[in-house]
Amino acid sequence: MTVTMTTPRSLLAAGSIFLVTALLAPRLGPLPGYMVGLLYGAGLGTFMLAAWRSQLVGGCEAGSPAVRRRYLREFTPAMLGYVGALFLSLWLLKRVDTAWLRAVIALLPVPPIALAMRAIIRYIRDADELQRRIELEAVSMATALISLLYMAAAFLQLAGVIDIASGVAMLWMFPLVCLTYGVTKAAVARRYR
Repeated sequence: MTVTMTTPRSLLAAGSIFLVTALLAPRLGPLPGYMVGLLYGAGLGTFMLAAWRSQLVGGCEAGSPAVRRRYLREFTPAMLGYVGALFLSLWLLKRVDTAWLRAVIALLPVPPIALAMRAIIRYIRDADELQRRIELEAVSMATALISLLYMAAAFLQLAGVIDIASGVAMLWMFPLVCLTYGVTKAAVARRYR
């Protein structure tokens, strides 16, 4: 019996909900511009994920059903908590001036991400040997590629060719590693299947 994590059809439905919500945002009331942008980004990102997912061989389904269930039971609430904490943090930061309280509020999204990383590590640790090899090769390749990208961007920044704020660069490190990991995992899994 195979249990699927998400189907391309369910991802397309979720992406459509995000995009329709973004399109209807002016009628829903005063939504901040960044929220509308996040909705558009989530919708387009979910469509891209659906396209990638339709091409994926193996993926999360390659592990045993018990390991998959535990992974999804741990990972999904952590990521939902991250999204909620991120929105709450962005909203509160505009309303608080005390430095120590701003620091606490800015770090609200970190514990849910730590829980998501814990779920990922446990999934890799408990996977069979082949799946562990696929996961570790994908993580290694993603880390190397993003490190190379950041190194190239640093040289361009020092040369005055580009100008990226350090906060933006730091904020995008983890999502870029995750995205690159997903793409490299699909490529690595195809080699072993």
